[in-house]
Amino acid sequence: MSGTTGDKLELILDAAYELFGLDGFYETKISDIAHRAGIAKGTVYLYFKSKEELCLAVTRRDCEYFLEKLQDALQHCRQLADKLHVIAAHHTTYHFERRKYTKLVFRAPNNDPELMEYMRNFIFRYMDIVQQVLIEANVQQPRWCAESYIGMLDRVKMDIMFNPEFTEQELHERTSFVAGLFLEGCTQQINKQDQLAGQRSQEGESE
Repeated sequence: MSGTTGDKLELILDAAYELFGLDGFYETKISDIAHRAGIAKGTVYLYFKSKEELCLAVTRRDCEYFLEKLQDALQHCRQLADKLHVIAAHHTTYHFERRKYTKLVFRAPNNDPELMEYMRNFIFRYMDIVQQVLIEANVQQPRWCAESYIGMLDRVKMDIMFNPEFTEQELHERTSFVAGLFLEGCTQQINKQDQLAGQRSQEGESE
């Protein structure tokens, strides 16, 4: 990703992403990042006071990109089925494309309160996007459903991260399966609510 030309901040973030992802936060030195970025070590400290601050910036850039691309993709969808498939494909494909950088997740500085707070807010924002999709489709208990859907997708994500033989074909098959399974449950729930509403309407007319 990185090289000797281009914006220095982006070069630093690209290099840090690669090294944190491949080697882990604690194993990576600022000097390693500077070397990968093709700049002097002191230049890194012009942008970031510490390795923790740099890791937060890398994580923030990655997560904001994730949310931005998801919202852009959802704007082109009208039906619940299409939106659920977009969410599922975005979630699983994003991690499939970054599967060799898993140590960015599993070897992150978990004692950094600022990073933990950011990740907590990111999860809530992601949940809000999925929840809004379900609210617009009149799905009952949208928050619980959003949590369940993301949980199902995270299970696929874990397989992607821990199974080096996970193929692109499996990615598409598992993504479609989860989206279809969840949609079936939502459709049944919506139909049930419509039936109950119809019964209440008939009872009201009979009175």
